[in-house]
Amino acid sequence: MGGLVAVAILLTSVGAYALASDEPAAPAKTSTAKVDRGEVTTAVATTGSLEPAQTRSLGFAVAGTVTTVKVRPGDQVASGQVLAEIDATDAQEKVDDAEDTLDEAQDALDEAESGDSSSCGSGSGSGSIVPAALTSATPTPSATPTPTPSASATTQAPTASPTRSTRSTAPSPSASSRTCTSRSDPILSAQQRVTSAELALAEAEEDLAGTKVKAPIAGKVLTVAGSVGAEVNGGGTFVTLADVAGMQVAASFPEADAGHLETGLTATVTLADRPGEQFAARVVQVDPVGVADGNMVKYGAVLAFETVPSDLLVGQSASVKVVISKLADVLRVPSTAVRGDGQVVVRAAAGDETRSVEIGVRGDQYTEIKSGLIEGDEVVIAGT
Repeated sequence: MGGLVAVAILLTSVGAYALASDEPAAPAKTSTAKVDRGEVTTAVATTGSLEPAQTRSLGFAVAGTVTTVKVRPGDQVASGQVLAEIDATDAQEKVDDAEDTLDEAQDALDEAESGDSSSCGSGSGSGSIVPAALTSATPTPSATPTPTPSASATTQAPTASPTRSTRSTAPSPSASSRTCTSRSDPILSAQQRVTSAELALAEAEEDLAGTKVKAPIAGKVLTVAGSVGAEVNGGGTFVTLADVAGMQVAASFPEADAGHLETGLTATVTLADRPGEQFAARVVQVDPVGVADGNMVKYGAVLAFETVPSDLLVGQSASVKVVISKLADVLRVPSTAVRGDGQVVVRAAAGDETRSVEIGVRGDQYTEIKSGLIEGDEVVIAGT
């Protein structure tokens, strides 16, 4: 009897399970959003890295042996601060010799100028000097000859004629002029020596100043190429200095996105070591020439922070999002509520209904609705 009761219970349970399994599953819960008015923006995104706005490669002007290195990579320095030095003995000797040469040249010029400096071409009176040759050039008149008839038909020329001087009346350099020229030669020569000595001194002083590496701007030391005792050549890079106060973002965009970029566009930057924070920036440069990256061409761009965050690291990665268009106060819905065929599902009291709408700008978060919906309509968000 007990066995029959157990079998009956088992059959009842199986039947109940079969009836339950035939019931339809509960519909999945969906989320909705209200149609409202606001901004619709489109943006392009990429990744980049931080770099200084200015980088200076600094070195010594002359060759020598490093005697002092006052900084290490990572040090913050002020403008004008001495960063490193080399032995300045030879450079100082050249300056001393150039100063002595200039002194000697100046003494020679003073001596030449202190000589006889009487004015050239000045006479003893107020009148002008008339060359003696001019007095002999005046013709001397003679009596008019009396012609004498002769048997022949030939008329005899008069025997008396005015006498003219054949000497040239053009003025010639006077003795005083030649003397003035000869007196100016020592002064000119001495002045040329002074000018040459001044140039040599300026060059020597420049080389002496070049025995020290000074920071032309305030910034952070990135690299130091040597240590005390190292031999360096003139003109090489010994210290690399960066202006980290003007840190910026260097990024590259695919050509499809780069065509929308222009200077002045606003952007946001997200740093890997500061999740959840966004920093305002703007586009300050767009490269006019692209660079091939595999099968894709990319264009570089530089973005400047509106306010540079503190403690940034050179070379650290950053995510960039540039706003290329923005519409204000337009009717909008979440972009996920709009299907590819331009339809949305509207939730009403009588049930959900599919409605065709006219779409304007499709943004990253919201899509502009030009017609088909009114503010306050409730739409179903797809994929929820």
